[in-house]
This record gives sequence, structure tokens and C-alpha cells, in this order.
Amino acid sequence: MPYNLKQELSKPERFVGGHRLCAGCGAGITVRAVMRALNPEDKAVVTNATGCLEVSSFLYPYTAWTDSYIHNAFENAAATCGGVEAAYNALKRRGKIDDTFKFITFGGDGGTYDIGFQSLSGAMERGHDMVYVCYDNEAYMNTGIQRSSSTSRFADTTTTPYGSASVGKRQNKKDLTEIMVAHGIPYVAQTTFLGNMKDLHEKAHKAIYTPGPAFLNVLSPCPRGWRYPAEDIAEITRLAVDTCVWPLFEVIEGEYRLTYEPRQKLPVEQFMAKQGRFKHCFKKGNEWMIEEAQKWVDQQWEALLKKCE
Repeated sequence: MPYNLKQELSKPERFVGGHRLCAGCGAGITVRAVMRALNPEDKAVVTNATGCLEVSSFLYPYTAWTDSYIHNAFENAAATCGGVEAAYNALKRRGKIDDTFKFITFGGDGGTYDIGFQSLSGAMERGHDMVYVCYDNEAYMNTGIQRSSSTSRFADTTTTPYGSASVGKRQNKKDLTEIMVAHGIPYVAQTTFLGNMKDLHEKAHKAIYTPGPAFLNVLSPCPRGWRYPAEDIAEITRLAVDTCVWPLFEVIEGEYRLTYEPRQKLPVEQFMAKQGRFKHCFKKGNEWMIEEAQKWVDQQWEALLKKCE
């Protein structure tokens, strides 16, 4: 479906204001865009793993969701969504439901890369007609900014603090998008907020309306955990893409397609310099950290370009 900004903005909101997410939080932007990708006549069932989004958008008796919503434990959101989808299909076969429902799961990186990974993998392998959306803010932000397997190398978190005996997180970020591709599912994509949100909206629409399981990984910065001014979120995501820290691509039935290529690939230090979590990397004697970060990004980018050929 061609992207029409005016048309998209005219749709009724399905994730409304009044929630308690922080100013400058990427999770709310992610959810609004994904829910807006639904056709107005379609209904949705949303399952949501415990995390920032859940505690901020659904505090009984208040909710920011206009569609059916199920709060899940950290580890079982994808399993719940798959179960609801299976029940819906059974009721549809018996003629007890006529409406068209779409099934969408939202989870942060803690509930997706780590605690909920087995549930996600199982749901994708079973082939449920559902979309799993990870709002990736690269740490357990809701419980105190602890590192996850999604956290970037050298990031300063409460469980990987920079100091005389620590360089921050020692490991590179897990490549969950590639792990999802390895499941052989019909649609996998990586995206974030850029310009008029065209990339995010089009991928969300494809994910929702591709038959079978789909996975959408959305870089969703956190102002508190990343330590940037709330109003800088657009610049942060632009730099993530233009440095190739977070490339934008999709994989349709195993075929890779790059959806954005920077006119000029920027050095990774421009992305890191905007965030307090990498402040120590710019201290004298720590130049090697930036060099290592650049080396890893370059390797990942070149490998992706080969796949997209």
C-alpha cells in the first residue's frame, strides 16, 4: 500500500494520549505508528509483555489502548498471542466470529531478546498468523537500566557501569533480527523513526498483512537510559541509521532488501557522542573503544550489503 502521510494522520488513534510513558520515549512512537498501519475496518488483539510500555499504558482502570489488550508476563507474550490467534481461527471455522482480527504482540528488548525469546521462537516456528513488534531500547529500562543482550557494546548501564575495572558492557549487541530470519518466516524487518515515518509505516503494514508470522524490530530510544535530551529523539534515530549502527532492511520470504542507504556513511562516534551512556568512550586513553565499535559496525554493514545483492 503506498504511503500517504495525510491519509495516515487522518486515521483515528488506536493508542491514545494520557499514558505515562516518559517524554521522548520511543516506545509510544513505535506503538502509534504500528497501530496506525492497521486498516480502519480491522480489529486487533494486542498482547504486551511486562515492561515500560505495559506499566505506562495500562494501569487499571485506565488504558491507552482502543483495541482488545492482554497484559502478559515477561516471558509469555508471544505464546499468549499465538494461543488467541488459534482460538480465533477455531471460532471462525465454526461460524461464531465474522469480524476480521489481527494479532500483534509488543515487547521491549528485555522481554524479547532475553526473557521472552523461547516464547517468541516457538510462536514463529509454529506459524501463527501474528506480528511480533520489539520496541528495542537496548536495556531493561523499566526496572533500572540494567543491560540486556540487546545493549550495545561499551554502554554504561547499572549492571555494566564504567569504572576502573569495567569498560561498560563487554559484549556486542545480539543480532535478533538475523535470528528471526533463520526461523524461515515470511516477513522480517528492521526499522525506526526517520523523516515522515514512511519506512516504519510501510513495514508495519506489510508485517500485519503478510499471512503467517512476522517480526518487526524497531529501534526505540530511551532518553533516561541513553541519556539524551527528550527533544533529540529524531536526531538520535537519524544518526543510528546514517552511521549504519541500525540499518533499515527487510527480508521477504528469505530475500533481503535494503530500504535505506545513507548518501554518506557517518562515523559511529557521531551517534555515540550524543548519548551519556557512551561518555566514557571519549575520555583520553579510551579511543580504542570507538575504534572497536566502528570496526564491528563496518563488518555488520558489509555483511548486510552482500546479503542484499
